[in-house]
Amino acid sequence: MFRGIQFIRPDTRIDFMRPRRVFFALSAVMLVGSILLVALKGLNFGIDFAGGILMEVRTEAPADLAEMRSKLSDLGLGEVSLQEFGGPRDVLIRLQRQEGDEAAQVRAIEVVKETLGENVEYRRTEFVGPTVGAELVRDAVIAIVLAMIGIMIYIWFRFEWQFAINAIIALFHDVITTVGLYSLLGLEFNLTSVAAILTVAGYSINDTVVVYDRVREELRRYKTMPLPDLINLAVNKTLSRTIMTGGSVLLVLIVLYFFGGETLSGFSLALIWGVLIGTYSTICVAGPMLIFFHLRRRGDTAPAKATGAAAADSPGPGD
Repeated sequence: MFRGIQFIRPDTRIDFMRPRRVFFALSAVMLVGSILLVALKGLNFGIDFAGGILMEVRTEAPADLAEMRSKLSDLGLGEVSLQEFGGPRDVLIRLQRQEGDEAAQVRAIEVVKETLGENVEYRRTEFVGPTVGAELVRDAVIAIVLAMIGIMIYIWFRFEWQFAINAIIALFHDVITTVGLYSLLGLEFNLTSVAAILTVAGYSINDTVVVYDRVREELRRYKTMPLPDLINLAVNKTLSRTIMTGGSVLLVLIVLYFFGGETLSGFSLALIWGVLIGTYSTICVAGPMLIFFHLRRRGDTAPAKATGAAAADSPGPGD
């Protein structure tokens, strides 16, 4: 009978728990580094958060971005950003917020229109003020925090409290390092970035729940197996699913990154990192942290042992 291609053998026994202190140290470095990057370097806020002018235009022929950028840069309107948006005739123009009130922003828009001429179709013009930008920052933070709290409550009800705490630690790890990636590479941070972070959070917790569900099953099946051996068994049994799921998502995201245009490059790059770091945290952080928190079996009066040989009811090679 044809079983399909097996990239990872079902009897794989990789010891992920032994180097757990190395994994914890690596994760701590990434977390601290990300926090320091955001605190010292900051984020490259897009127009959604920083405020400014956004114009979507369409030219009669394929747009010459270099020429358009040269014309607009000489207007004294501050930082000007142009990028191809969709087809070669569609251009997205971003201008920094002008000093003064709304009338100053309107004047800047008129200057841009006069410079580009009448052969350009202005499909969309938006202005985001500093007050709206501050509100969007606040709402984005609230959305991320509420999502993480909701996930923790769900895990808490479905599993024991140790699972919930460890899941939220792994989730925090993935979200913070993704934000750190934006700071490190200077990627534009906007509402699309918030969507990417929430997507990373959802992907990460989905992977973690699969592993935790397997851990719970093995806790019921093997009553005396040392905890590191049991978690290793659970991680290895779900390893094929974890790698195959992450790999298939990565294939799509890589195509999106290279062929999705500049508008989607930051979004897809963040998701690529999110899939990689989410897979890493599921295997190397979420699982080993159960040992650190002394996960107990139901009915235990003492923490499950973290060392020692496997008991007589440990799985054999065929399990």
